[in-house]
Amino acid sequence: MLAAAVSAPVPTGWRAALGPVDRGIGAVVESAAALLVLVEICLLFCGVVSRYVFHAPLVWSDELASILFLWLSMLGAVVALRRGEHMRMTAFVGKVPPAARAYLEALAMAASFAFLLLILHHAYEYAAEEAVIVTPALEISNAWRASALPAGMALMLLVCTLRMLREGGLAVMLAACATVGALVLAFWLAQPVFPPLGKLNLVIFFVVVVATCVFAGVPIAFSFALATFGYMALTTRAPMPVLVGRLDEGMSHLMLLAVPLFIFLGALIEMTGMARAMIQFLASLLGHVRGGLSYVLIGAMYLVSGISGSKIADMAAIAPVLFPEMQKRGAKPGDLVALLSATGAQTETIPPSIVLITIGSVTGVSIAALFTGGMLPAVVVGACLCAVVWWRYRREDLSQVQRFGRAQIVRFLVTALPAIALPFVIRAAVVEGVATATEVSTIGIVYAVLVGLFIHRQFDWRRLRPMLIETASLTGAIIFIVGCATAMAWGLTQSGFSHDLAEVMKQLPGGAWGFMAVSIIAFVVLGSVLEGIPAIVLLGPLLFPIAKAVGIHEVHYAMVVIFAMGIGLFAPPFGVGYYGACAISKVHPNEGLSHIGGYVMALFVGLLIVAAIPWFSTGFLTK
Repeated sequence: MLAAAVSAPVPTGWRAALGPVDRGIGAVVESAAALLVLVEICLLFCGVVSRYVFHAPLVWSDELASILFLWLSMLGAVVALRRGEHMRMTAFVGKVPPAARAYLEALAMAASFAFLLLILHHAYEYAAEEAVIVTPALEISNAWRASALPAGMALMLLVCTLRMLREGGLAVMLAACATVGALVLAFWLAQPVFPPLGKLNLVIFFVVVVATCVFAGVPIAFSFALATFGYMALTTRAPMPVLVGRLDEGMSHLMLLAVPLFIFLGALIEMTGMARAMIQFLASLLGHVRGGLSYVLIGAMYLVSGISGSKIADMAAIAPVLFPEMQKRGAKPGDLVALLSATGAQTETIPPSIVLITIGSVTGVSIAALFTGGMLPAVVVGACLCAVVWWRYRREDLSQVQRFGRAQIVRFLVTALPAIALPFVIRAAVVEGVATATEVSTIGIVYAVLVGLFIHRQFDWRRLRPMLIETASLTGAIIFIVGCATAMAWGLTQSGFSHDLAEVMKQLPGGAWGFMAVSIIAFVVLGSVLEGIPAIVLLGPLLFPIAKAVGIHEVHYAMVVIFAMGIGLFAPPFGVGYYGACAISKVHPNEGLSHIGGYVMALFVGLLIVAAIPWFSTGFLTK
């Protein structure tokens, strides 16, 4: 999460004159992004009604939603950059002296500026190449969609320039720009050195460059993007518009549209009083138990997980509901975000998980079998997390916690029924085929609006615009990371890394156990540097046949791989999912670092149990 580490001086003189320009750009971009969120909700809900009620599907709705989603993601990334809400790692930056901290803050902004400046021309080239493609349903030029990339990057470049001019000391900013410029020039002059190094370039760019950028406080997305740009530009002959194309591919997955919709749904649940009603009931039921609401968090993530198709969206639907009350009871924000991140990894196997669907589609494993096999392993890992919760909260002071009688609990239940029913309504809509995993969030949004207006009679129209803007900003920060991770995964694929890894794993000693152990390590590492779906697409087709050949059941191997990948994805310092949890929770990443260790250990214990006992994954499969 990009947060100012030092207090910026109040702009004066010519810097103050830039303020109206910055606010004007912000107002226009925020309004456009908020409008796009609203249009996407209406468009997808109309598609559901048209198809299911009137039996007249809007064949163009998904295509238009995809076009608007790319624009929403890019404009949201602009809003996030202007607000300083892009996710980043500041554990190191926060510990250095103020002068060095100011320099590193300026360096992070200068590095982001450098990438945007380097890629902007290639983004325009990519959009121009897409102009000749005609979309199948709307029959318009694909440039209408692809233009979102250069437009968003140009706006980010402008916002970045304004921030550098208005914030911090001029000397510090010039020093940071000079440092970044010198590094870019040094890499460019060293270009003849890189091709002979072969696979060593993977270490230079995807380990050293990424790690340096991340620990220097450069936003995670820009760290990935800079490393990938450097690798492709200096070690390959691939045209750079291809990199923009991979960024486009990662950000254009229609399933990701569930992210903003569920983020907005989470905000609606809080605004309409549904959150308060559900928390009141859950607190009356388990509030007198030490760590009770932490158990509720684990159970709630299990119930709603996988519905949206995005783990970030699942967390966005849960965190705003539970966190305020948990903090009132004295829970530390760092512990809350650590547990939320851990439950993200724990519930990766809950159907209808997009990761499960992806594994089935790229490996040929039965998706129905994966859905059946994914339920019990998540319970096993959840039990391990519950053990940590019990230990940490075993001395929790409950003297101020009220214990409710049965009649009061029933009364709270009746009030909370609309909120409790929401996950079941959403899941039933998916299972019964009323809506897809992407569209189903709109049903939840309409449901929440109706409950707020007619049942709880609590709906603050003035909060809608800020909620829409916040949704767009968080969406931009998350989806831009996914796009950059997808581009990096493509770079790794082109290097032959995935094929080489598979060849090495075939030669491992220890048979199935040796292969399983190395798979766990490999997917923890890959999960920490890649988003889940790219990692599966990268290695799934190569490793699943090997697993079957050494005698490991494919469903069992899938569960182990998903949990290992989830641990890497949701564990700091590189796990993107951890920063997503921090952004959703509005908790600084540094606060969770001292708390997440115990939960990560619990995840590993649960993973080892699932790996050692195949029955948890295969016991309920049809013979």
